[in-house]
Amino acid sequence: MKRLILQLAAGILTFWLADFFVKGIELKGDLKILFLAGISLGFLNYFVKPILNFITLPLRMITFGLFGFFISLFLIWLVDLFFKELTIEGMRALFFTTLIFYFISLFLEFLLKIRK
Repeated sequence: MKRLILQLAAGILTFWLADFFVKGIELKGDLKILFLAGISLGFLNYFVKPILNFITLPLRMITFGLFGFFISLFLIWLVDLFFKELTIEGMRALFFTTLIFYFISLFLEFLLKIRK
């Protein structure tokens, strides 16, 4: 349960920070859209990413885990497709949004392990 909450928080924080710092990201609408997009990313990351990680295990082994970054990139792109209010223009913006998501997830995971 803690991991799901961590993923939801990471998704919301990702789109909030990317909207401020990444050129090419635009989030139209109010906070409701931000929360819905972030929660969608959190659910995809919690439920779909482990399945994709299992399916792409040989690729992740060959690339020493780098392909996992592309899986996260794909999930953020899916959220962009689902929400018309979220606009990610170009691969550069998608790449930096994925980097933000990765570092936020890493930081929150670190905090969760410290509190145990």
